[in-house]
Amino acid sequence: MTKSAERTEAVAHLKFARMGPRKLRRVADAIRGKNVKDALVLLQFAGVFAAEPIEKLVRSAVANAENNHDMNADELFISKIMVDGGPGGGFTKRLDPRAQGRANFKRKRLSHVTVAVAERPAAKQARAHKTQTEAAAKAPARKAPARKSPARKKKTAKAGARA
Repeated sequence: MTKSAERTEAVAHLKFARMGPRKLRRVADAIRGKNVKDALVLLQFAGVFAAEPIEKLVRSAVANAENNHDMNADELFISKIMVDGGPGGGFTKRLDPRAQGRANFKRKRLSHVTVAVAERPAAKQARAHKTQTEAAAKAPARKAPARKSPARKKKTAKAGARA
């Protein structure tokens, strides 16, 4: 990557979160693709335990975007959010004592979360909208579907009566 190349995304990572990936994915799916402001409001008022670490991570990604990449915080959206299992199959093993001297394993799950935020360039959106409207104006008008002639309808009615 050259020095003149501009980064289009700011990334933040959360590693070894002591929470199951399924719980975090539920929250991640709710905010994927949303505007950062909307996502933060949703995370703040979500009654889910997994929303707190993801909220902190999104705030960290926004801070990275503002300070390191000179992006405008008002135009940021969540371009990517991934939740993966942690090391060792995604869990650490703990012993749980059971009756008669036995023991069972408890699997304490771990997760890695990655959030990427990007700017929504207004110029790109305007250009895309303009090309769509131009294409619609240049496209020929659609013809109405051809209808069957009355003679054909009679033949099909006769064929149905014979059968």
